[in-house]
Amino acid sequence: MTGKGPILAIAHNTLRDAVRNRVLYVLLFFALVMIVASALLSTLSYVERERILQDIGFSAIRFFGAGIAIFMGVGLVHREIDRRTIYTILSKPVTRAQFLLGKYLGLLATLWMQLAIMGASFWLVSGISGAPFDGGHLTALGLVAVELAVLVSIATLFSSFATPFLAASYSLGLYLVGHLTRDLRAIGEAGNSEVVQSVTVWIHRVLPDLSSFNRVIEAVHGIPIPNTEIGAALLAGLAWCTAFLGISVVTFARRDFR
Repeated sequence: MTGKGPILAIAHNTLRDAVRNRVLYVLLFFALVMIVASALLSTLSYVERERILQDIGFSAIRFFGAGIAIFMGVGLVHREIDRRTIYTILSKPVTRAQFLLGKYLGLLATLWMQLAIMGASFWLVSGISGAPFDGGHLTALGLVAVELAVLVSIATLFSSFATPFLAASYSLGLYLVGHLTRDLRAIGEAGNSEVVQSVTVWIHRVLPDLSSFNRVIEAVHGIPIPNTEIGAALLAGLAWCTAFLGISVVTFARRDFR
């Protein structure tokens, strides 16, 4: 069996199992309902209806996308251990690193499929409502996809050694903090304490800056997003995914299933 074969096989099985999960469809259903409801809610305002519609639509996509990533990601390893299928998988010529990367890619493919469905619904609702939809919106959705890739890698890390409840708590906490690191750094820079400044700068450096993937304001208001910032966000996303998955592989390799 080649090094590439096991990863793709596990990814395919993970994708197949994920699309059978009913909770996944419940979350997707609520996301689609929120996107459609955004058109109705926007009619309550006499000004900036299109922007209100798209603000709510983007918020639904990001919120439910993150929810699906955390809910599905924290049980990646635990489900296999609970069903005891992991012993069968690892008894074959499959390394633990290949198993973990395959699970990650399978879940990521599932999430990107869900994102494509939500994005298509968002485009359709925007078109029916007369709201603009251009390259800026596609860029914002693309960065949401990168953010989800990072979030799945975070969930994979905690899933590799913690129970689903703890993994969900850790993932949610890091997700929330990741959206505050830039604000914390700004608060530290505005203060007079060098210690606070140093701490907030290091927090911003060590923890992922997930707010860099949020370009909803620019998309909704038609503000061009500089290519340099898009490139920096893509590189940062790749770096964080690599780092979290690397730690996941090392941690999972040392885990005792007995």
